[in-house]
Amino acid sequence: MKIAILVLLLLIVISLFFALFAFIKDKGQSNRMVNALSVRVGLSVALIVFLIVGHQLGYLKTNMNPAMVDKIVEEKMEQQKQEQQKTNKNPE
Repeated sequence: MKIAILVLLLLIVISLFFALFAFIKDKGQSNRMVNALSVRVGLSVALIVFLIVGHQLGYLKTNMNPAMVDKIVEEKMEQQKQEQQKTNKNPE
């Protein structure tokens, strides 16, 4: 699933650069730039639909709340401090 997302993003960037190349090369004389930008818009819509469907089906999970991550990190640091204090009190 993640590889498909990366491939779509890569194709979107390639299409954008192709449109830039067509813009510079043709100077507005052909429809190559319009076609490349149309492909980019189509790929972007496909990516958004892909992300929504993947999330709804449970293939993609959202990140935790940053406050929750901070709380988990603080708890782990407290555990490490307690373990260090125990090892310092009981030298072997």
